[in-house]
Amino acid sequence: MALWMEPGSDPTTERERADLDAISAIKDSSTLELKEKGNEYVKMGKKHYSDAIDCYTRAINQKALNDHENSLIYSNRAHVNLLLGNYRRALEDAEEAIKLSSTNVKAFYRAAKASLSLNLLTEATSFCRKGLELSPSNEELKKLAVQVDSRKSEIENREAQVSKAMTTARNLASALEKRDLKLGKTMYQELTGVKKPVLDKNSILHWPVLLLYAEVMSSDFIEDFCETDMFSTHLDMMFSDSDPSLPWDKEGAYTWKSIELYYESGSGIILSKREVLRYLLEGTAGSLVKSIGDDDEKESDLYSNHSLTSGKGSGKWIKVNEKKTLHDILQQPNFIIPGIPVFYVVSNCSPFYKEFKAGKWALP
Repeated sequence: MALWMEPGSDPTTERERADLDAISAIKDSSTLELKEKGNEYVKMGKKHYSDAIDCYTRAINQKALNDHENSLIYSNRAHVNLLLGNYRRALEDAEEAIKLSSTNVKAFYRAAKASLSLNLLTEATSFCRKGLELSPSNEELKKLAVQVDSRKSEIENREAQVSKAMTTARNLASALEKRDLKLGKTMYQELTGVKKPVLDKNSILHWPVLLLYAEVMSSDFIEDFCETDMFSTHLDMMFSDSDPSLPWDKEGAYTWKSIELYYESGSGIILSKREVLRYLLEGTAGSLVKSIGDDDEKESDLYSNHSLTSGKGSGKWIKVNEKKTLHDILQQPNFIIPGIPVFYVVSNCSPFYKEFKAGKWALP
């Protein structure tokens, strides 16, 4: 009987050949039963997906079917792995199915879908294209190809936005460095948000500037203070005779003639070059970039990671000459810009003025 034949030997009698054919038929039937059982498990829902995979795996391990049938089983297992979110396994099964049968359209679809889920867009495009060559009217493949193209466009747009943000931040950082400006950690961001300076086409800096009324810690915000503007230009508009008094200034002490501007000299830590770039990227598409380049790792800027002491003048508060430009003031050696320029407004007609000048007032 064929059951007692040596492994690898050929049948020599009609009886042996008949026995082998019968054994092969039983094995084929068993394998096909496993395949159908797997299909049934898939229809029964998620709780039975692992049972379906087990059936398909056992059918494959039987090695009883031809390449075409085995391709279908691999493709079916790829389908279940997709449903389970096992995208790498799904791709491997789909690729094996394609190797066994290059006309298995469903295998191309599942390979493309797994590739898309793994963000392997080049591979996904290739599988879609080859699948559509076999079945040009396949709606599922057409829709998937559109999804792949859409994902490609999203990534390209995001990369373009990141590149633009990086270029803008580097240009700003370079402009700050050329002007010998020192940037420190941000203050009062709850008042200003993520406002940043802007470099125009003529390489002129435009700053958002915060004015704080030290006496009451109220604020005004100048959206666009060009570095070439004098302070008097903006104060003329803010404190013109035609404008009403500030709501909290019941005594009318804060007028154009009585106000004085000050900045806090040399306090805080100056940001390194890398930290400046990180700050300038905040709120942009480049904010999540992990590496900002080898050049920035060198921390080559002159003022990296050290603090400055107070300059000359009335304690730590330095009076601003309103006839000076913003650029003139920001370039002072003892001025560390806390993210954006911050100036403190006091009135020499207010009782608070003496307290401020005597150095008895401190930031809350």
